[in-house]
Amino acid sequence: MKAGRLEAGCDEAGRGPLAGPVYAAAVILPEDFFHPLLNDSKQMSEKDRDLVRPIIEKEAIAWAVEEVSAEEIDRLNILWASVTGMQRSVLRLDPKPDFLLIDGNKFRPFEGFGFNSYKTVVHGDATYSSIAAASVLAKTWRDEKMRTLAAEYPQYGWERNFGYPTREHIDAIKKYGLSPYHRRSFHPKELEPSLF
Repeated sequence: MKAGRLEAGCDEAGRGPLAGPVYAAAVILPEDFFHPLLNDSKQMSEKDRDLVRPIIEKEAIAWAVEEVSAEEIDRLNILWASVTGMQRSVLRLDPKPDFLLIDGNKFRPFEGFGFNSYKTVVHGDATYSSIAAASVLAKTWRDEKMRTLAAEYPQYGWERNFGYPTREHIDAIKKYGLSPYHRRSFHPKELEPSLF
């Protein structure tokens, strides 16, 4: 982190599932922010994520979370849907950041942010607190959404698998077909018609 520079960490959650939106978040943390439990959200327990989320939302200088629907994922592809979600979340930040730290290795310039105003970082959520904070917000907000959708479509077990291709989820798709929240562009091998 560069002293005096407002940096926003950006991350997403939900790139791999067969159903549901992808969520993206952007977070500007105070320079002295520290929480011992904060880490890449995938390395944290659900309990720890739920504990840290309200602290991030309360203490961050600014934060925003955006949802990108399954329809948009199918139209853009999952990579650019994730990037679009991060861009939208950044545009909602107030104050506007000077610089972006992006988890992963792909991003692109957009309104107000050229090539020199962002840096992509592989495993950034385990390197920068602001990216870790964004990963926690994206993950917890998405999990909440999938629990809500699970109440609407209980047969898929989304409150347990969150739309990921578990055996339970694959078997439910074979039995019940696709819901309106499934991504049509995702084709796991287990769902491909057999040649024999």
